[in-house]
Amino acid sequence: MKMKSLQFYAPLDVRYEEVEIKDPKEGEVQVKIESALTCGTDVKTYKRGHPVLIKKVPSPFGHEFSGVISKVGKNVQGFNVGDRVVAANSAPCFECCYCKRGEYNLCENLEFLNGAYSQYINIPKNIVKRNLLHLPDDLDFDRAAFAEPLANVVHGIDKTEIKNGESVGVIGLGPIGLMFVKLAKLKGARVIAAGRNPLKLKLAKEFGGADAIVDLNKYKHPQQIFKDFSEDKKGLDIAIECVGLPEVWEQMFLYVRKGGKIHFFGGCSSGSKVTFDTQKIHYEQIKLISVFHHTPKYFREALRLIYEENLPVEKLITDTLPLERAEEGLIKQMNGRAVKVLIKP
Repeated sequence: MKMKSLQFYAPLDVRYEEVEIKDPKEGEVQVKIESALTCGTDVKTYKRGHPVLIKKVPSPFGHEFSGVISKVGKNVQGFNVGDRVVAANSAPCFECCYCKRGEYNLCENLEFLNGAYSQYINIPKNIVKRNLLHLPDDLDFDRAAFAEPLANVVHGIDKTEIKNGESVGVIGLGPIGLMFVKLAKLKGARVIAAGRNPLKLKLAKEFGGADAIVDLNKYKHPQQIFKDFSEDKKGLDIAIECVGLPEVWEQMFLYVRKGGKIHFFGGCSSGSKVTFDTQKIHYEQIKLISVFHHTPKYFREALRLIYEENLPVEKLITDTLPLERAEEGLIKQMNGRAVKVLIKP
């Protein structure tokens, strides 16, 4: 039996083709994908490959999805054919030294799941056990597919420890940055959002509820704007970087007050180097944090926010395309003409 799938062969070389559907192994389940989403990580993979996600070619890719269980492997408990589910793209082992410390996102045995741009996907045993969740009957698949990307932001927001009334700046307004704006507002912060793309700047207001917007095309050196936004005109309490470029990491020190906090959430390319003024860190007591990935706790909280708090994540969907046009969706997001593209197999 075969299915349609988008397969990665090389940077900028993906092919829509038929591949064999493999039966789920022991402990695995097979999911018929109903909704999948494009992601910045998938765009980067499309452009230049990925040393962790793409281990051999051809390879399926894409990792944000929801669907219906179509087959169940041996010894699977709690899941049946016909169940509506959403899966994270990884799960910790709960056995390594980091897991024993509760640092599940740093698990030494994280295995990342790829293959959302397909008609079917097999969910590995550990994800079935730790990070496969049932969906409420009245939660649609499109919204449920946001659980994985939102889980990263829920993790990031929790570790940032935003207090009610604090001034928060979010620099970089891709889907992750926009979700940071929204969740920071839910924490009671006053939020200023900075980016370059008109579509994303608009969503920072309409989806995120940002108190102020900065178009970085007009203001190349916006530090005074951030200072003026803060209550005492000294700089932001917290600045969150969601771009992933070394030069932007370095600029973040210009935006926060003494005693402020910088969250480097955007991951730079491997081997990137940055230069910091040690006076800013030591004498001005600027706190630096960085958060990677998600954990089962935050994955569950993300799904709860989408369903119980009715978080309007669907506003981030700017295009809907069939599976055979998934590459077109990746290109649109890469060129800034889409925020999230919904892929419907």
